[in-house]
Amino acid sequence: MEASAERRIQDMQVILEVSRAMAGTPVLDDLLVLILSSAKRLLNADVATLFMYDEASHELYSRFTHDTQEIRFSADLGIAGAVAKSRRPLNIPDAYADSRFHRDIDRQTGYRTRCLLTIPLIGLDDHLVGVMQVVNKLDGTFTSYDETLGEALAAQVAVALQRSQLMDHYVHKKQLERSLAIARDIQQRLLPKKIPEVPGYDIAGWSRPADETGGDCFDFIPLADGRLAVTLADVTGHGIGPALIMAETRALLRAFTEHAEKPHVTLERANRWLIDDLGEGRFVTTFFGLLDPKNHQMEYASGGHGPLFWYHATENRVEESSSTGLPLGLMEPLIISSAPPVAFGIGDMGILLTDGFLEAQTTDGEFFGTPRLVELALKNAHLPAVEIIRALTAAVDDFIRGGPQLDDLTAVIVKRVS
Repeated sequence: MEASAERRIQDMQVILEVSRAMAGTPVLDDLLVLILSSAKRLLNADVATLFMYDEASHELYSRFTHDTQEIRFSADLGIAGAVAKSRRPLNIPDAYADSRFHRDIDRQTGYRTRCLLTIPLIGLDDHLVGVMQVVNKLDGTFTSYDETLGEALAAQVAVALQRSQLMDHYVHKKQLERSLAIARDIQQRLLPKKIPEVPGYDIAGWSRPADETGGDCFDFIPLADGRLAVTLADVTGHGIGPALIMAETRALLRAFTEHAEKPHVTLERANRWLIDDLGEGRFVTTFFGLLDPKNHQMEYASGGHGPLFWYHATENRVEESSSTGLPLGLMEPLIISSAPPVAFGIGDMGILLTDGFLEAQTTDGEFFGTPRLVELALKNAHLPAVEIIRALTAAVDDFIRGGPQLDDLTAVIVKRVS
């Protein structure tokens, strides 16, 4: 039965009222309630359901249904899936006569679906937002006029939903940015606030994460007997997860450093606590050294952290050494040993870096590599420790030529000056 002109005008006025109401309802859950109640009222239906389209998983899912439970399924299935694919409405007067109709929901809820009208929600840029479905017209079956009316409502609904989703994404993005800024601030506070003064030595440390937070850290811990504990660590990956692991690693190393015997013993103790907390595939490469300024030597152990670089001033050469055991978090007990002490003559220095330096690469895939690092060390060995780090950092930044920093960068220089 064709609607009268007066009825058409009334229905259009309702759609305009609903459109204005949706514009003033920014919260998605409130908006969905408004949409479903308006669809039932406008189309004189018993039930209305809205299926949102999840583009990432290619699924349709309902936020509100007559049984108050979420339904999620492939966007290729059922009547809703057919409408999502064709982007055209489907008016089905007898649901049980259509093979695409799934009766499971009726069986689970005890509800009897008699007829249904399903309409695609097409937003701006021809983007599929979802599918709206109204069930069981109260005075018969849905008409061609109902289809036209439903499409008019659906056009308003799709744009309103898009706007609400964009607002949700924006708010979530801002909240995430604030959280990451707080996390970055906390992590930066965990780095040494000042470099300890060690007689006869010039020491510097520096770190720059690839993301808002990173998985690298360095630390200096003065011991009661005059030695200085030097740590450098790198968790696999970068971002908030590695940052949390790094905070725990730092705390454990600090806790065990006070009673440091041999460097490898400290790393073994930290590993026993870390092993249960790190998930599969996570580990921490760790350098732990004990600098003795009286005897001018450093004992160290390196759990998977290398290469390590040692500059010898009298010979003007850089010696490269590898790790002395496995990274922390891989196995218990940890297989590791302490290296023979490294002697420091005047002008000698240890150049301790995370792999972000050597593995920095251009957009063409060329790595910064060891030869460039050695050349820079030889060229700048006469400079103060902090200036050497600046020269290394500037060289890496220049090498990647404005490309992205793919990994965290952390450096420690220990240089004997007298």
